[in-house]
Amino acid sequence: MTSPAGDRRDAKAIVILGGGTAGWIAACLIAHRWPNAHVTLAESPEIGIVGVGEGSTPQLRAFFETIGVDEAEWMPACDATYKLGIDFAGWSDRAGFERYFHPFPTALDSHTAGSFFYNTRARRTGRDVVAHPDRFLLPARLAADACAPQGDERFPFEVSYGYHFDAYKVGAFLAQHAVGKLGVTHLQRRVTRVDRRTDGGIAALLCDDGASITGDLFIDSSGFRSVLFEQTLGVRFVSYADSLFNDRAVVLPTPRDPSKPLPSQTRATALSAGWAWDIPLTSRTGNGYVYSSRHLTPQQAEAELRAHLGVGAAGTARHLNMRVGRVAESWSYNALAVGLAQGFLEPLEATALHLVIATVEAFLDAVDADGFTQAARVPFNARIAARYDGVRDYIVAHYRLNQRHADPHGYWAAARKVEPSDTLKRLMSAWFTGADLVAEIDRLDIARYYNAISWHCLFAGYGTFPDDARLVPPGPDIDRIDMDRIDDFLRRCALNFPPHQTCLPRPIT
Repeated sequence: MTSPAGDRRDAKAIVILGGGTAGWIAACLIAHRWPNAHVTLAESPEIGIVGVGEGSTPQLRAFFETIGVDEAEWMPACDATYKLGIDFAGWSDRAGFERYFHPFPTALDSHTAGSFFYNTRARRTGRDVVAHPDRFLLPARLAADACAPQGDERFPFEVSYGYHFDAYKVGAFLAQHAVGKLGVTHLQRRVTRVDRRTDGGIAALLCDDGASITGDLFIDSSGFRSVLFEQTLGVRFVSYADSLFNDRAVVLPTPRDPSKPLPSQTRATALSAGWAWDIPLTSRTGNGYVYSSRHLTPQQAEAELRAHLGVGAAGTARHLNMRVGRVAESWSYNALAVGLAQGFLEPLEATALHLVIATVEAFLDAVDADGFTQAARVPFNARIAARYDGVRDYIVAHYRLNQRHADPHGYWAAARKVEPSDTLKRLMSAWFTGADLVAEIDRLDIARYYNAISWHCLFAGYGTFPDDARLVPPGPDIDRIDMDRIDDFLRRCALNFPPHQTCLPRPIT
């Protein structure tokens, strides 16, 4: 039911509906890649950005490098800190596996990942060997010691990292950069109607002051309202609600204690019907509880979050609604959807901005290669849908595989009964039958979403192994991994990484 926008390889006039972090990321990437285009971003002055503490994957670092912005320019302005990965606590009550760390990649993984994979397979097949991910991967050790991800200059091995930041301030910073450095036009207008072309595409946005904003290409960054895609073009929404229960969040920031080390990790702590985030900013700690309204009321969720934080009645909490899923097509006619207008996956793996960046960059690549044609649009839509589904599968696996049995609301038991996708079924089958999980990931071609280390950390971090009573000492058919040697290797590597607090960039003066 969609059609290409024509055979042009450039859109001369590009209109973005909605700001926020997603809209301004799109504006920066498009204006940077297509400097001859005229990019306009229109947003209502009545709609503010939700200024929660947010985390990212390493793709945000690459984004800032692409548009030529140094960390010293944006991090101090946005209360940003470094992020080595995510600490998962309470998702399993199995002894020794009550928490685990999901790291970003490092240049040193090749020295220890093979041993990790080997031992997890040996333990899956009944051998009593060390298989907790934190014993094998450097970022877990660095995060436990609140280290920064930048090593000593004499230590030439890179550790990938993301960031924690104030989402409102990042949006404001990007708006200033887009307008001041990239020539983007910023209009504060309330759009009341969308006019369509005779071929079905979008012709113009009509505003309450009578202005008409015309364009060749339109970007929908209008949030959950999805003004262009769902309301105007009628693009179908694909819900993930059957496999991802969480549809609400309550947010409550707390002051940061400057006397304590500044963490370089996000924490995701399982609670009675969801999980709580802990995101360290330079100015405060961002906290929130993502939960299922089928299992908790907003009042219950807020009370549980307050008890978890130990803050009593202090502070004002905000309550947010979430709709989990994606649009069936991210490129329809002459329009592209980004951010919440495109889809939403709960922030468990901090993929929101990752998906915005991946969508816009893939769109620009497709148009640069094949123009505004069906030959570009069809594979692009399939690629982005597969990326969303791949991230969904990884997040679903956190719930499907949980080993948490303290369950007053029946939430965690219900999560273990969720019907997995065919891809997740094949991964689970490989794991539980003792097959080669790396080979299965390669066969499924899903490492571009989450690699073999990430999948092994998830399965092993929960302790999804045979019961301890069934484990036997490794026999002569099993290689003995020298854990003392790995411990010493990681300890010595960690000596090259200073405390997080000491490495935050200072503002450029």
